[in-house]
Amino acid sequence: MRKKLNIFLASIIFSIVLWGSISLSDFYYTNIDVKLSLVNFLRGYTTGSSLPEKVKLRVKGQGWRLVSLNVGPEAEFIVSVSGDSGSQVISLYDFLESNRWLLSDVDIISIQPDSLRFYVERIISKKLPVQSDLDLEYKTGYGLASDIILNPDSVTVYGPASFLKPMQEVKTETKFLGPLDSKTETEVGLPLRNGFRYDANLLEVILDVQKIVDKQFDNVPVEVMDIPQGKEVVLLPNKIALNIRGGIEILGKLNENQFRAYLTYQELIQDTTGSVAPEIDLPENVSLQYLKPERLRYIIRSF
Repeated sequence: MRKKLNIFLASIIFSIVLWGSISLSDFYYTNIDVKLSLVNFLRGYTTGSSLPEKVKLRVKGQGWRLVSLNVGPEAEFIVSVSGDSGSQVISLYDFLESNRWLLSDVDIISIQPDSLRFYVERIISKKLPVQSDLDLEYKTGYGLASDIILNPDSVTVYGPASFLKPMQEVKTETKFLGPLDSKTETEVGLPLRNGFRYDANLLEVILDVQKIVDKQFDNVPVEVMDIPQGKEVVLLPNKIALNIRGGIEILGKLNENQFRAYLTYQELIQDTTGSVAPEIDLPENVSLQYLKPERLRYIIRSF
């Protein structure tokens, strides 16, 4: 019984191989997508024009050849750019012969797009700051305790003049991270853009993620600035309480002396309500939730 089963299986495999061999010998039509590559620009020139990443070829060929085109390494349709700078219009059909290594034993029925229009211009360089485009998610109660650190925080960009001149910054690639609940270090790249390159393609990212809490600082003195000679100002009260929000590690290192609350004498003499709200200078990476009291009464004396 086992011998008959083996013979049966061998017959099926042989039939499949035979059928595949016969089928792949026939001619078929299919579409293939190949990467578009522009090469041989004049030295110091490039294009920033929007171009398709790939071209679609409608081809006819034997089945085995079409299979190899679709399952092999990514192929390239190479276009050699020649001529002066400025506007260029080329037909991709003009480059079929130079790409025969890709298309041997295959007939080209159509190319989409069949032509390209682009502008060739001089390459310039410009140093630009990098801005994060990270998509961050935090666990409940956590968040960034300080600004995102990028290293390097600026890059030299090389690209076509008309595109690069108005640029004021470079954004990183979009990358999702989370849910976060502790300090995180990772890497992020800069987006590929036609005609552009950077002196650094990979950046270090440091995220100072901490538990976000509130803390109250009592007895912060309020200063009155620019009091003229012969005048005295009495504040009621002369100290306030501040409720501050920030990372737990940052708040744990702060004290009242690191906050500054003040008024100017000019504000007092211009006031018509009898009370004023003080200005607050905060340490970095914290935010003011509220202060008590919000407004201060005052007495101005002359002597």
